[in-house]
Amino acid sequence: MPDLEVLLPTLIPIGIAVLIVLILLMSGYVKSPPDQAYIISGLKKEAKILIGRAGIKVPFLDRLDKLYLGQMTVDIKTEQSVPTNDFINVYVDAVAKVRISPTTDGIRLAAKNFLNKKANDITLDLQDSLQGNMREIIGTLSLKEINTDRDSFSDQVMQKASRDMDKLGIEILSCNIQNVTDENGLIRDLGADNTALIKKNAAIAKAQAERDVAIAQAEADKAANDARVISDTEIAQRNNELEIRKAELKLIADTKNAEADAAYRIQEQEQQKSIETATVNAQIAKAERDAELKKQEVEVTKQSLDASIRAQADADRYEQEQRAQAELFKRQKEAEAKKYEQQQEAEAKRIQAEAIRFAAEQEAEGIRATGLAEAEAIKAKAMAEAEGIDKKAEAMKKYGEAAIVEMVMNALPEIAKNVASPLSKVDKITMYGEGNSAKLLQDIINGTTQVTEGFTQGMGIDIKSLLAGLVGGKIATAGACEHAPSTMSISSEVSVTPKDNEFINVSSTPSMDEASATDTSDSENI
Repeated sequence: MPDLEVLLPTLIPIGIAVLIVLILLMSGYVKSPPDQAYIISGLKKEAKILIGRAGIKVPFLDRLDKLYLGQMTVDIKTEQSVPTNDFINVYVDAVAKVRISPTTDGIRLAAKNFLNKKANDITLDLQDSLQGNMREIIGTLSLKEINTDRDSFSDQVMQKASRDMDKLGIEILSCNIQNVTDENGLIRDLGADNTALIKKNAAIAKAQAERDVAIAQAEADKAANDARVISDTEIAQRNNELEIRKAELKLIADTKNAEADAAYRIQEQEQQKSIETATVNAQIAKAERDAELKKQEVEVTKQSLDASIRAQADADRYEQEQRAQAELFKRQKEAEAKKYEQQQEAEAKRIQAEAIRFAAEQEAEGIRATGLAEAEAIKAKAMAEAEGIDKKAEAMKKYGEAAIVEMVMNALPEIAKNVASPLSKVDKITMYGEGNSAKLLQDIINGTTQVTEGFTQGMGIDIKSLLAGLVGGKIATAGACEHAPSTMSISSEVSVTPKDNEFINVSSTPSMDEASATDTSDSENI
């Protein structure tokens, strides 16, 4: 403990010194980014360059400077017109990409010129030098070379400027020509041919389509255009000759009036001459292009019309085909429908015919059955009638004359009715004198008697004898039978009633009453 107290006053200053040294060392620690170079100079004879790495700068003894290594864009634009090799003033706008050369020598050279400067300040310093180099290159090239071969132009600018930039430690990465213009529009005129060619190629399709629409009109237009071109050409030639003559006279006058300014004016005249020549050539080319364009437009119009007509024809043909197909489809469907209807109708007729045939068969079967039944009935009736006739014949045979008398007696009322039927047509009969009514009754009875006599004459049957014999036989038989008295009476009654068109009834009714006839052999009732 005593030793620590003794050493403590000594250790504290040492610690403080060490701490100060550490602080100083820490404050001298530097680390550069990849796009910057840190240059430490002071104690050493050669400056130390740090790019993307760390280092120590001794405080108060070393100096730290920075140099920007990134890519920088320099706008190289001519603020005033620059004459080309063919004395045409042009404006050129270009852009160059530059940077500090990454080599040690390049960094040391750049450090002498651009140390601790920002990128914008460096580009401003380089702009004048690059513009000067570009102006020098423009003076060695013609306008056509500048426009048609810009890569070569930019390469020449880079080569020219690189020699100067190497002295400054600058590396040119690229140089691009952005735009080239002139005061009189000559570049536009020089590009007229290319423009016309592009337009020509673009219009060829259209001109070819319209070429054959109006050949006669095209030929007339061509003749007129040729005359106009010849006239314009002659005018241009005259103007050209006039301008040349004016230029020559002006050149002579300027030469005599101002020898000191002769060279400048000669250049001016030469430039003017070139401009006018280019203008005349451009006008001639334009006239030729107009003629060719009109010709191509005619061709395009023709092809367009052909395409339109062909398209319309195709559309009409397609429409007609569709209509024909629709009509054919309609007819097919109608035919199919008609065929289906005919099939259905035939099927219905077949079914109807089957029904009619079945009905006819049923009707025939019914008729046959009816006929059979009727035949059976007729047969049964005939058999019954035959049997009745047989029985009647047997009865007549059995009864003999009595049956005949009975048939005659049954027919007498009908006979008397027919005899008296004319009187039914008479509304009223008036008789005068005595005995007229008895005479009428006698006439009716006589008519009936004539009928019975007709039986006697036609059939050979004596009705009166039969009746008399029958009555006499019956009376005799009745007398012989004591328990069987019989009475037979024949009465005739005639009644005339001429009222309401009623028939006159004449009835003759034979009656035979037999109380009882008992015989061991037979018994009869008449």
